[in-house]
Amino acid sequence: MKRGAFSFFIVALLSGFVAEQNDAYPPVKNHSFKRGEVIEFKMTYGIFTVGKGSVTVHPKYFRINNRDCFKIDVYGKTVGMVDWVADVDDRWGAYIDTVALIPHQFYRRIREGRYKKDEWTNFDQVNKKIEVKTLDNETGKFKEPKYYDAPPQVRDMAAGFLILRNMDLSKTKIGDTVSVKGFFEDEFYNFKIIYAGKETVKIKVGKVRALVFKPVMPANKVFDGENSVTAWFSDDKNRIPVKINANMFIGSAGVELTGYSGLKNPLNLAPED
Repeated sequence: MKRGAFSFFIVALLSGFVAEQNDAYPPVKNHSFKRGEVIEFKMTYGIFTVGKGSVTVHPKYFRINNRDCFKIDVYGKTVGMVDWVADVDDRWGAYIDTVALIPHQFYRRIREGRYKKDEWTNFDQVNKKIEVKTLDNETGKFKEPKYYDAPPQVRDMAAGFLILRNMDLSKTKIGDTVSVKGFFEDEFYNFKIIYAGKETVKIKVGKVRALVFKPVMPANKVFDGENSVTAWFSDDKNRIPVKINANMFIGSAGVELTGYSGLKNPLNLAPED
């Protein structure tokens, strides 16, 4: 698994450009989140808590490429004794179009022990181009950018997360597959997720009614099989991640919701016994 994974243009002046803009930014109805949302997590390995993290939607809009954008910030940090051995302090995020929920810019600031990586990705959704710039740790300047031809409405990790939260699953049946196309670390992918039904999970914030998903994991040296990860998302209009379990070759890891604020809709909590 690549580092940083664990632990997203222009006002039209002529009528000919308007159609192109509409094609590049097809509207997506956002029913799941709003500005000011904060979701907090803990990360576990076996029975031990090894990290904490958060996903935040900035309370203000940002203007990128003459379009209003949400700013999404993701943070992950090791805690306790693990922090002494393998200090991880990762931050990444994106500026996401408020209409189409596709990225204009995506950034990563990875700090994992002695490993450092600073990366900035620009998405030209109109011309279907991607520019990736990586900072040279020795000179402190960006290296020569890399350019990629992109499919329409390609998403980064943050925008993919938001589009999954807003997908219409009303007709989805157990065993059906949903997919999100995206770009990450110089590669395009078509991330497939299997819908596995509904469950109620008990966590720190209470008993949450949840939808169950099983991402189809590619063959690698980390996860134990393509169905090694299970994710629970709240069964409500927020559809926030509640819990994630991952079976790996070297043990079991997990992520669990520990706190939240600024949700757009009430969280679907079940009565306590």
